[in-house]
Amino acid sequence: MQKVTEPRLAYIGFNLVKGIGAARMRALLDVFGDVDTAWQASAPDLRSAGLSQRIVDNLLQVRSEVDLTKIWERLERQGISALTWADTLYPRRLSEIEQPPPVLYVRGKILDEDSWSVAIVVTRNPTAYGRQVAAEIAAILAQSGVTVVSGLARGIDAIAHQACLEAGGRTLAVLGSGVDLVYPPEHRQLAQRITAQGALISDYAPGTPPDAANFPPRNRIISGLARAVIVVEAGEKSGALITAAFAADQGREVFAVPGGIYAPLSKGTNRLIQEGARPLLDCQELLAILKLGPVAEFHTARSALPLDATETRLLELLGNDALHVDEISQRSNLPVEKISSTLVMMELKGMVRQMGGMQYMAIREPGDEYKVG
Repeated sequence: MQKVTEPRLAYIGFNLVKGIGAARMRALLDVFGDVDTAWQASAPDLRSAGLSQRIVDNLLQVRSEVDLTKIWERLERQGISALTWADTLYPRRLSEIEQPPPVLYVRGKILDEDSWSVAIVVTRNPTAYGRQVAAEIAAILAQSGVTVVSGLARGIDAIAHQACLEAGGRTLAVLGSGVDLVYPPEHRQLAQRITAQGALISDYAPGTPPDAANFPPRNRIISGLARAVIVVEAGEKSGALITAAFAADQGREVFAVPGGIYAPLSKGTNRLIQEGARPLLDCQELLAILKLGPVAEFHTARSALPLDATETRLLELLGNDALHVDEISQRSNLPVEKISSTLVMMELKGMVRQMGGMQYMAIREPGDEYKVG
């Protein structure tokens, strides 16, 4: 059996095993302690860990037939990266949902600033009204420094991505196939533009063809990456409503664009509003509700004044609870004078907030600086 020492390789291996998803992956880590040990575990130990004989057989077959090192080399040649639960670059917001995907395949780049994102979803056959609204929303979000998330599907998804790109913004497209197999095929050029100003993302291994069964599950990633989901148009049985349901379960804000009561593609959005979604009447109101107005200023300040080693260390220590400079000094093994001067600069950058009495807390996102306590 191939010896695996790079955790990403073992995660990729498990991703290829039919029947092992987030819940079973978490259970295996709980039993074996780390992914490499789990990958190399014996069949009896795997059964003792709760895997059925069928899944154990699937795992043993993948282990015997697949060369993970060659898969890794192929990913590198294709310009595809793999982010796992063990990676610091794994999207923080997505990691907070229940059962986040253990592996994300990425073509392009996911940046820290993409945690300030909003998803736009809609029917694949939008009206002129839906197209106009989606384009305006995407452009305003992009101009405000907010990343737009969608699914690269025909209709509003493509319009949202295009409007965002044309406004100079970042956009993430979550696919129901491998990131090397763009679907629909007419969006290949758009996909290339997205990789330059964002990323193509999938939890399906490269080479996985698009399949109708793949698209509903990928919607949980679309909502999981975003702070909020906007449903522009949706019929009574639209797939966009699945994304809205995932968003509500994940604690995301759901907005719906109202429409005429006789319009078939507004029945779903009007129903969402009736059930508690916020009616989206003005994009500036959206930015205010989500406290996304200061995002562009955050990007400008942080890019103009990048973090040094001391700032990085202090930001790692500071959480949602305020810490006194003496405690920060004790935890960081840095002199109080160095910490105090660094915190002053970090406050100017909008990275920390002084709570009084020489106590500081980190500002993780725009709007945090306005929180009390």
